[in-house]
Amino acid sequence: MTLLISPADLAADPPALVSFDCRFSLLDSEAGRRQFDAGHIPGARYADLEQDLSSAPGAGGRHPLPDRSDLVERMRTWGVNSDSNIVCYDQNAGAIAGRLWWLVRWLGHAKVSVLDGGLDAWIAGGFETDIEKVSPAPGNFTSGPALTRVCTADALPDSKIKLLDARDGARFRGESEPIDPVAGHIPGAICAPFADNMLDGRFLAPDALEARFKKLNVDRNVDTVCYCGSGVTATHNILALLLAGYPEPVLYAGSWSDWITDRVRPIETG
Repeated sequence: MTLLISPADLAADPPALVSFDCRFSLLDSEAGRRQFDAGHIPGARYADLEQDLSSAPGAGGRHPLPDRSDLVERMRTWGVNSDSNIVCYDQNAGAIAGRLWWLVRWLGHAKVSVLDGGLDAWIAGGFETDIEKVSPAPGNFTSGPALTRVCTADALPDSKIKLLDARDGARFRGESEPIDPVAGHIPGAICAPFADNMLDGRFLAPDALEARFKKLNVDRNVDTVCYCGSGVTATHNILALLLAGYPEPVLYAGSWSDWITDRVRPIETG
């Protein structure tokens, strides 16, 4: 499978397909499930960011990575098999879908894509939704060596790496912080809002994404670490970098919400 899949290709129903609806709102944790219940891509399962795709908040930030073995078991419960083609989608931006896409690859499963344009693109393409909930037989999903890369706060800051912050400019600069108790960014980071990877609800073409990251002085020969508020939208930049032809970036999974749990760690604003 490719990194992105179009609505038309998803509608063609490739063999062993399992799709996931990842819609979620940080302002209303039940909104995504309500939206799913009101209408979703036929056959989709609902994956909740906080209940399914994260462990409990704490020292590791607001959305720490889930326990690996727990996630494997959850995949089996969802009816995912070792040969399944997995598609992740949200409303349109792909930020929450990107989290599941990254997690599936973290479990060593390469056959996973993000639906480009999400549910909005599916509906705009003339494809139907329904309200039926599937009850799949347990799958035989197994994990393997991670296809992803991660780091902890101990590796940062580091002048030898390129550190990309996926949050919007106001949060990066510390002018506004609607979620976390401390504003600012990790010293040395570059502001690279994930929304700039997209145009009209779709990912930019690979050459346009490459131009974007070149403008940010991202070097293919230098390690790139991606972070955000809690390790979710950072995966959007990871996906965009891969689409642009860069090697696998590193995810600082705890991100800003983990960084600020230790007051000794330096903070920059502006």
